[in-house]
Amino acid sequence: DVDMVNMFAIAAGTLAIPLLLFMASFLLWPSSLIKVYYWYWRRTLGMHIRYSDCGGYRFSYSCRGKPGLRPSILMLHDFSAHKDTWLQMVKYLPKHLHLLCVDMPGHEGTTRTDTDDYSIQSQVKRIRQFVEAIRLNRKPFHLVGISMGGTVAGVYAACYPSDLCSMTLICPAGLKNQNKSKFDIQMDDVEQSQYRLNIPLIPSSPEEMEEMLKLCSRVRFRVPEQILQGLVDVRIPHNDFYHELFMEIMGENSKYALHDHMQQITTPLQIIWGKQDQVVDVSGAALLKEALPGSRVDLLDNCGHSVVMERPRQTAKLIFDFIISQQGTENASTKKKS
Repeated sequence: DVDMVNMFAIAAGTLAIPLLLFMASFLLWPSSLIKVYYWYWRRTLGMHIRYSDCGGYRFSYSCRGKPGLRPSILMLHDFSAHKDTWLQMVKYLPKHLHLLCVDMPGHEGTTRTDTDDYSIQSQVKRIRQFVEAIRLNRKPFHLVGISMGGTVAGVYAACYPSDLCSMTLICPAGLKNQNKSKFDIQMDDVEQSQYRLNIPLIPSSPEEMEEMLKLCSRVRFRVPEQILQGLVDVRIPHNDFYHELFMEIMGENSKYALHDHMQQITTPLQIIWGKQDQVVDVSGAALLKEALPGSRVDLLDNCGHSVVMERPRQTAKLIFDFIISQQGTENASTKKKS
C-alpha cells in the first residue's frame, strides 16, 4: 500500500510540475508562451528557419520542401507581423509544395537598418536581393503578399515580371480606394492631431491590442487578458521601428505605390479580399480588376482584414487552385504553339 501511495505521489508530482510551469508562464511570462506556440507549429508543420546573408544584410525565413513540378511559393507578411503569420494557412497547403515565408525588411530576424530601407521601393529591392541570394528565380515562382506585403508584391511584379509565374494579393494596401475604411477615418483623426494620438496598428497596452484585433478581424476571438499582455510584450520593444516604418510607407512616395505601378503588372493575378475589411476597403478589388481585367477576384463573406487568420483553409485552397489553373493554362498555350 505504501508503494502504491508513493507511485501515485510521484506520478502526481510528474504531472504537476509541467502544469505549474505552464500556469506560471501563462500568468507571469505570457510572451514566452507565444514564442513556444510558434515554435511548436513550425515544428509540427515541418517549417525550418533559415538565414541568408548577402552584403552584410541578413534575411530570416522559414521554408518547407524543395522546388518541384509546382512553382515555389514566396509569402510576404503584413506590417509589424513576421514569417510565422502564415503558419495557420501553411497547415492547409500540400506538403509537396516548396514554401518560403520571409521576414520583411527590419522585421523579426531580418536586418534592421535605417529609414531609407523602409519605403515600398526599397523593400522591393531588398526582397529581390533575397530572391537572388537563394536563387529562387532560377524558375518562375508564385508570389503572395498581404496588406503591406501585398503592396510590395504588386510593385515587385511590375519591376521584375520575369521572376514570377503568378501572384496572389490579399487585401493589398497602396491603392486609391473609392471608399474610406474605418482605419482611414481613424488615421484622419491621428493626422489632424499631428500624430499625438496613437496609431491604431501600433498598440502599447492590452486594451489597445484588443482594439487592434477587433479592427483587423471580422471574427471575434475571445483572447484572455494574459495573452493580450503577451502580444503587447512581444511588440513593445519594436514599436519605435514600427512607427518609423509606418511613417515611411504612409509617405508621399509609398502610400499609393501599388496604384502607381498596377498598369505595369503583366503577371497573372489573383485578388483575395475580406468583404468586411475595416483596414483596407474592399473597393480596392474592383479597382485592380478594372485595371487588370484578366485578374481573378475572390471575395470572402464574413471576413475582415486578417484573411489568413480568419479563413486559413479557404485561402490556402483558393491559392493552390489558382496556381493549378495557371499551370493548366500555360500548358495548353504551349501545346497550341507546338
